[in-house]
Amino acid sequence: MPLWGSAASAPLAAEGDAARAPSGSTGGGVKVIRSLLPTRRRLRLDPPAKLYFPYEPGKQVRSAVRIKNISKSHAAFKFQTTAPKSCFMRPPGGVLAPGESIIATVFKFVEHPENNEKPLDKSKVKFKIVSLKVKGPVEYVPELFDEQKDLVAVEQILRVVFLDAERPSPQMDKLKRQLAEAEAALEARKKPPEDNGPRIVGEGLVIDEWKERRERYLARQQIEGVDSV
Repeated sequence: MPLWGSAASAPLAAEGDAARAPSGSTGGGVKVIRSLLPTRRRLRLDPPAKLYFPYEPGKQVRSAVRIKNISKSHAAFKFQTTAPKSCFMRPPGGVLAPGESIIATVFKFVEHPENNEKPLDKSKVKFKIVSLKVKGPVEYVPELFDEQKDLVAVEQILRVVFLDAERPSPQMDKLKRQLAEAEAALEARKKPPEDNGPRIVGEGLVIDEWKERRERYLARQQIEGVDSV
């Protein structure tokens, strides 16, 4: 049974409704048909449908996914998971400009196997990424998706795949590169912006380097004058 439901039969239903609709019908009928048609995706994911984690029981491990906005407008995205107590995402959501991309890091605690399960059995945990078209570079807040539930689109449901941490593989190599890139981007965001121009204090008050130098020079002159006397 699907976790969040499925709309696999929606296109067939839409075609059937279109065939039965009168040729002159407009308005509500057209809206219903459009609502049944599959939504054009706003995001491209890499990997497209899986989250790879190194299998290390008893530890918190990480996966990564690149999210790119391939639409012509700003798009908000948000992560959802079936295991919120053992998984979390960084960032949990955001707003991307057209063509902008970000690497999201997914953290998961790996339980020890039970009932003689194979170590690398597929996890039942799933993640879902949803998107929403927004107007301009707005600040991301989770309430965006609550206010416009009818316009939220499901981009992809990602299933968890464990990798042998001791065995090299293309998936593991790619995961390491994405995690390193995500960490570098996080560190870059932590650094304060460089101040190459004059400092502005208050409204209209500018303190520049030359003024500070002149004040120090005058202070030295006063001290030297007192010493000479």
